[in-house]
Amino acid sequence: MTSSTTAARAAWTLMLAAAAILALTMGARMSLGLFMQPIGASTGQSIVAISFALAVGQLVWGLAQPLFGAIADQRGSVSVVVLGGLLMAAGLMLTPMFSSEFGLLFCLGLMTSAGAGAGAFSILIGATAQQLPAERRAFAAGFINAGGSAGQLVFAPIVQALIAAYGWAMALYAMAASTLLTLPLARALRRPDAAPVAATQASSNDTGLKAQLAVALRDPSYALLHLGFFTCGVHVAFLVTHLPGEVALCGLPASVSATALALVGGFNIAGSLAAGWLGQRMRLKTILCAMYASRAALIALYLLSPRDATSVYLFAAGLGFTFLATVPPTAGLVGKMFGPRYLGTLFGLAVLSHQIGGFFGAWLGGVTISRFGDYSWMWIADMGLASFAALICLPLREARLMPAMASA
Repeated sequence: MTSSTTAARAAWTLMLAAAAILALTMGARMSLGLFMQPIGASTGQSIVAISFALAVGQLVWGLAQPLFGAIADQRGSVSVVVLGGLLMAAGLMLTPMFSSEFGLLFCLGLMTSAGAGAGAFSILIGATAQQLPAERRAFAAGFINAGGSAGQLVFAPIVQALIAAYGWAMALYAMAASTLLTLPLARALRRPDAAPVAATQASSNDTGLKAQLAVALRDPSYALLHLGFFTCGVHVAFLVTHLPGEVALCGLPASVSATALALVGGFNIAGSLAAGWLGQRMRLKTILCAMYASRAALIALYLLSPRDATSVYLFAAGLGFTFLATVPPTAGLVGKMFGPRYLGTLFGLAVLSHQIGGFFGAWLGGVTISRFGDYSWMWIADMGLASFAALICLPLREARLMPAMASA
């Protein structure tokens, strides 16, 4: 077997393991919106209270990523992913036992979300980027991201079926068991004894995480990237948390919610792979601009459409294509600006901005439905944010700011 064949097989093993881990953590996390109404009906907790717990979870998931990313960048990602799997499983298992407002906040908002953050984009994309040559990183990011969407595609209908057949508590126990599968998969992320590609390229000019952070935080393009990703977080969190409520307002059955969420995940597989492929052929900021602009157009079309199952499915499919497909070009831009050495940390900080937006998307959705009786004002705000995000992508810089601070 030639060395090139061995390297190709190792690369695919690495990407497949990372994609599978993200499928498990994202599939479970993105299905939590299906539990809002069952938990509320069973425990008497208000939609606002449950929305707040999930909104805090959005924030915690974001906070966890730069922290765990920094640990993974310095010490490797295996122990981080293992810890995350154990923490996420524990949070899901404890939720039915502590279903008070504080219990939901602690179990779903803190434990589950922190665990999911340890097995999320920044850690997994960072781990692979440090072991792959530059020309394969864009595709790898898209492939791994597609794994997260595949998890949502598979989890949503299964979780809805489990809730209907056995109740929400048993469905949470089943999800907890599934997250433990991340533990054996984490071994594939271990760096080989030989120095990884990125580390070899960067060893002569690596000045450390603190210096790299100082450079990044002074860069206007990095700040604009954060701002755009913030708006993306609002869209994503509002959709996954409140789409079941929107479907219920339309007088449609819960099965439509599960199908719609599965469509979001399914079409985002195609979107993520397309983003990874296009990222090797087009300017990344052009891809991001087009994605954000398409969201504004899709929301406008949805608001003008009849509220039936067909409209919901078409909207879910259209929005699903760009749902988390913003991740590969965003991670790619961070890598272009600063190199892969500290990608886990720098992209993790961008994800934190995304999740601050996610907090507001999940929480304000609950406030809006509670105050106005529907989500109309939230949809309008979401459309405006998408248009704003498209505009601020235009001045983004794709050239590296300080070549001496980053590897190729």
